[in-house]
Amino acid sequence: MRAAVLTVSDGVASGSREDTSGAVLAERAVSAGFEVVERRTVADERDQIAGALEQLAGLAELVLTTGGTGFAPRDVTPEATAAVVERPTPGLDEAMREVSRRASPHGLLSRGSSGIRGAALIVNFPGSPRACAECFDAIAPALGHGIALLTSRPTEHP
Repeated sequence: MRAAVLTVSDGVASGSREDTSGAVLAERAVSAGFEVVERRTVADERDQIAGALEQLAGLAELVLTTGGTGFAPRDVTPEATAAVVERPTPGLDEAMREVSRRASPHGLLSRGSSGIRGAALIVNFPGSPRACAECFDAIAPALGHGIALLTSRPTEHP
């Protein structure tokens, strides 16, 4: 199964910051059995984020975003995601928020969302490398089965 990673960050897009969170998500995806077919960076601009999500959902069954999920005025990743998904996947959001809440009181401030577009699952992660790792690990056990269902591959129910 293919995965793509989209880093949403003005700093990374301008070249003034290193993309450590995107690297964490790519490593976690590979460890979970995915082939990372693309990594991309965009600034915190709703149209750029939505356009990238649309393109990446055509390339991969799993699209992971990092950044732009907080309370800052330019944090618009959830809104851009909502504009392109066809069906929300709230169980993933709930699991990630629970892990974030247990790790830090600031975890309550994460507004990340997830959903299905065509045959792709899009999942928003926070911009922190540690939070990316914790949240990915929280949902990783369900990803393969969920994507198999989404793409009409044979599955077994445990």
